[in-house]
Amino acid sequence: MIEYIKGILSELNPTEAVVEAAGVGYQIAITLPGYSALVGSEEKEVKLFITEVIREDAHELYGFTVRAERQLFELLMTVSGVGASTARMIMSAFSAEELRVLIATGNSKAMAKVKGLGPKTAQRIIVDLKDKAIKLDLGGDPTELPMAFDDGADSGVKAEAVSALTMLGFAAAASGKAVDKILKNDPAMKVEAVIREALKML
Repeated sequence: MIEYIKGILSELNPTEAVVEAAGVGYQIAITLPGYSALVGSEEKEVKLFITEVIREDAHELYGFTVRAERQLFELLMTVSGVGASTARMIMSAFSAEELRVLIATGNSKAMAKVKGLGPKTAQRIIVDLKDKAIKLDLGGDPTELPMAFDDGADSGVKAEAVSALTMLGFAAAASGKAVDKILKNDPAMKVEAVIREALKML
């Protein structure tokens, strides 16, 4: 089992990072808060805590900059009906601290807005994880996702957001429409914020 990968961050986008360690490039799935934490670290050494998800047709690595975030991700996957893709979707729609607050306060309505969850699964997450999530030490993680993406051009933000959404499994056409609508209301919105809003619409 891989505990963490420490190496040079050679590639980064809102859904994936490639970390080169000992001459091997590891493709690692990340969340939006993870992307935000890694922005600016390209070609520098980084450390990602890893969860391996092994299926018959795939061997996937999910990486987190904070160990407690990985614990929360793994807790989500213990809930019936929540797989790795859904867990990553949830942790991209909310920061770890926001998600912990939603679970602790029983706010299934807000959580159910995440694509593919639904009210029953959201309620199941709260029932199953309430006590466990409260105990996690997130190290004072901010409740607001930093907006570190520098590209101020609407076309650049749109392309990055649509690309990330399609990599998460959404249709390109639907993603484009959602992103257009969001940017029409707020042309200055940064890419992470656009993706998070789109996750609640698609």
